Amino acid sequence: MNSPDPQAASAPHRSGFACFVGRPNAGKSTLTNALVGTKVAITSNRPQTTRHSVRGIVHRPEAQLVLVDTPGLHKPRTLLGQRLNDVVRTTWAEVDVIGFCLPADQKVGPGDRFIAKELAQVKRTPKLAVVTKTDLVDRETLTEQLIAVDQMGREAGIEWAEIVPVSAVAGEQVGLLADLLVPLLPEGPPLYPEGDLTDEPEQVMIAELIREAALEGVRDELPHSIAVVVEEMLPREDRPADRPLLDVHANLFIERPSQKGIVIGPKGQRLKDVGTKARRQIEALLGTPVFLDLHVKVAKDWQRDPKQLRRLGF
Repeated sequence: MNSPDPQAASAPHRSGFACFVGRPNAGKSTLTNALVGTKVAITSNRPQTTRHSVRGIVHRPEAQLVLVDTPGLHKPRTLLGQRLNDVVRTTWAEVDVIGFCLPADQKVGPGDRFIAKELAQVKRTPKLAVVTKTDLVDRETLTEQLIAVDQMGREAGIEWAEIVPVSAVAGEQVGLLADLLVPLLPEGPPLYPEGDLTDEPEQVMIAELIREAALEGVRDELPHSIAVVVEEMLPREDRPADRPLLDVHANLFIERPSQKGIVIGPKGQRLKDVGTKARRQIEALLGTPVFLDLHVKVAKDWQRDPKQLRRLGF
């Protein structure tokens, strides 16, 4: 058995906020989940799925790292796009350390340089470059990418605190990344109780799980014009204490009547599958049986309408 390290015992506890930034689909949510060790942020192989700052919390004896997952920064085309970019910049100004995620299997491009230029303006916050998805490339490609990322930082005027290659999927170097983030946090007591993994309200997480299930399998027909609102969650009355049931009523909002058929599917089969998949995830999240009631509604062009954006929580 290892004797406790006397230095570790006397080292001050650190706690603070870190956020991952990067182009849409750079592996930010998957990395958050790998660090926390459970499913907190929703992941999808479609860009632009994260719309809320989902926080994952990494508990360690010597530190507490709170991960804020921001939407991908991109050149906005709609009012929703502008609002998402504002959320990103506000987050950057408030965190203690920023991890810039760049996939190993995609060359550094104009989108990355755009983010690097923006990041360079956030002067005081330490920045790490995290090269993600290393399981998808060979060693030579990875080396080239690490050099390219170093070069991009220099061109933008960023001094990287570290450049770390990781694979969240294969679990490679995820622990090392946490080891490198922790010393960059300020000293302080834990910010959240032990055991908390996220401070997102349950309703928001449930809406995200439903949305994730709804996006699966409609890759190209339905870009991100689905919003989900959980209207109510109520324990079913007259149930014995040992057999509780939670009724969850949610609406899926789309932009055009023509999209309704895509979401519902022939004879309602598609919506049924979405419900089954989402229900399993919600039950795993809440640890209780759930009855999920889903309805599809049209909210015309909601991504461009300030009133509707507010109503849908943006």
